[in-house]
Amino acid sequence: MDLIIVESPHKAKTIEKFLKGKYKVDASKGHVRDLPVNYLGVNLNNNFEPYYVITPEKKKDIKRLSEEAAKADKIYLATDPDREGEAISWHLKEVLGLSEEQVNRIEFNEISEKAVSEALAHPRKIDQNLVDAQQARRVLDRIVGYTVSPVASSRLNESLSAGRVQSVALKMVVDREREIQAFKPQEYWNLKAELKGENKNSFKALLSEKNGKKYKPGNAEEAEKVENELKNSQFKVKTVKKTVVKSHAPAPFITSTMQQDGSIKLGVTAPQIMAIAQRLYEGVETPQGNVALITYMRTDSVRISSEAQSAARKFIADNYGKEYLPEKPNFYKTKSDAQDAHEAIRPIDVNKTPDSVKNILDKNQYKLYKLIYERFIASQMNEAIYNSVAIDVAAGEYVLKTSGKTLTFKGYTAVYDDTKKDEDDESGNSLIPPLTEGELLDLIKLIKEQKFTKPPTRYTEASLIKNMEDKGIGRPSTYATIMAKLSDKKREYVKKEKKYLVPNPISYELIDFLVKYFPDIMDISFTAKMEDELDDVGSNGKDWHQLISDFYTPFEKELNASKMTDKLCDKCGAPMMIKSGKYGSYYACSNYPECKNIKPVNEKVVIPTDRICPNCGSVMVEREGKFGKFLACSNFPKCKTTVSLTESVGVCPECGKPTKKMVSRGGKVFYGCSDYPNCKFMSWDIPTGKKCPKCGAYLISVNDKVKCSNKKCDYKE
Repeated sequence: MDLIIVESPHKAKTIEKFLKGKYKVDASKGHVRDLPVNYLGVNLNNNFEPYYVITPEKKKDIKRLSEEAAKADKIYLATDPDREGEAISWHLKEVLGLSEEQVNRIEFNEISEKAVSEALAHPRKIDQNLVDAQQARRVLDRIVGYTVSPVASSRLNESLSAGRVQSVALKMVVDREREIQAFKPQEYWNLKAELKGENKNSFKALLSEKNGKKYKPGNAEEAEKVENELKNSQFKVKTVKKTVVKSHAPAPFITSTMQQDGSIKLGVTAPQIMAIAQRLYEGVETPQGNVALITYMRTDSVRISSEAQSAARKFIADNYGKEYLPEKPNFYKTKSDAQDAHEAIRPIDVNKTPDSVKNILDKNQYKLYKLIYERFIASQMNEAIYNSVAIDVAAGEYVLKTSGKTLTFKGYTAVYDDTKKDEDDESGNSLIPPLTEGELLDLIKLIKEQKFTKPPTRYTEASLIKNMEDKGIGRPSTYATIMAKLSDKKREYVKKEKKYLVPNPISYELIDFLVKYFPDIMDISFTAKMEDELDDVGSNGKDWHQLISDFYTPFEKELNASKMTDKLCDKCGAPMMIKSGKYGSYYACSNYPECKNIKPVNEKVVIPTDRICPNCGSVMVEREGKFGKFLACSNFPKCKTTVSLTESVGVCPECGKPTKKMVSRGGKVFYGCSDYPNCKFMSWDIPTGKKCPKCGAYLISVNDKVKCSNKKCDYKE
């Protein structure tokens, strides 16, 4: 039997449903190997080669897949149809020992029987250009993040992270906030006249010109003067412009527009939207098995297949009438810098209407599917048509304006309403009575209102994503991750006030530091250009090693400059540099190796004790790290002796020594033997030091009750 490997178990279930036992389908559960978490993992001295590791939790998956691959007649790699999916297939090929020459990569834009069958009939080799494009992006982001973050953290005395695109996005938020803070409101006055003509129906017109130039009174005295002049003026219709306005249907969703619209209309974050869309793509569980509802959700292309277009046109004609169907199908132009690797986001089957699947979806899945579905159907419908009228009213040296728009044919708005209300438009009237040029008007009343100019609006997630997309920063698959990092609870660079993003104080300091020392990576045009060059690796096979090298040469100079401080070495007088080590940041003499002097960065957190280092005799100092307080030799880094000061709780059942209460990297409490590494015992519960008389496992104390640690054993005391 042939084996198909995908990333997600949900995706595997959906595919298995219609392959009907002809293939074995299994999931890698994402990446099978990646760059290490705790160190750079990029060889800066060997052509920037990445060092990939297999995490312990992935070893079981690889073992299972290896066993299945050994029994399979043929293996197909069916990971997602993008650069990351291509890279996952390549990693699978490497860890499973598959041949470079195997034609075993398949891809499909939707999880349907037809699409998967078509993919199986046309396998190809792994596209190394796409793999290299992903490697280049990963390596570049790793270099920036893992070298800049420690320096920024040391300089600002905070645990901070910097990222190639993330920091530019944060700068946009900070810059906007500074614009708002520096903004000085300017006073102006609106004068609105309520008028009526021969028709006797009244309407309102807003003062907008004086002597042929745009005009608003700037203060109360000026407004009162204009008011008096208008009261003594004759009002006459100057011009009447009637036009038919057509509004074209919007294109089907791409990743960024789905995130923007979803954020505005559904009130959820970009990461949440992507998680919901992922399930709709991979398949939702039903009593009849998993069902996939939408095409792939990471795309920057507005293209759709002719088959999908034909199905949409038939659906529109059958359900809305032929007057809603354009004579020729609607086509949309994809942006020039887009990858255009696959279709726009759309429903797989237009006959699966939102109402027909409502009972198998949760609330948010239904809302997003409805949004995607309606946007797609609307994209293939006729234009909405409005009768528009614009009136200019003359009053002495002043001109007042009004306008109105009436919908005469719904067109695509019968399905999807994308109209945006302009809060600043104070001149419009929904209905304007019939008027003719030269017609005299009667003044009913004048309305005078003090106003102030408004500062720029803060970014929302939706508007920030749109701005990033417009400026060419980031790519569809990165927007949700960036939004998540900006709002990360650990660092929280921005907070949300209602729907708006507001930077926290540390964000200003971080951005000022980055702009000062890393002007290139904080420059929007530089970041956009780098995105294009990274794309060039995937589309044209550009050498990614050379791309990284060209970036790193000037970046390294900026990095070294950022590490240099005003602090002078007390031994040789040379400037001290900030460096990072296992136990945090420290000052090191820039005259190294001639001078090897080092000093702690934060003197206040180093507390001398009366304890002596058992290895070199130096004074031990008290420090605090991720796992609590500990003693460290003051002769670090020559002597790296440490002694834990964490609380002793419990007794090790293996060697009888005390166990210590500790905290894992994930924040979970555990109890480890104080004689580590000689004894590697650990437990998630407090060990009593005794063994169970029933099964021999060690006993634990939970809520002051003693029981067996073996979940299958019911022994209690």
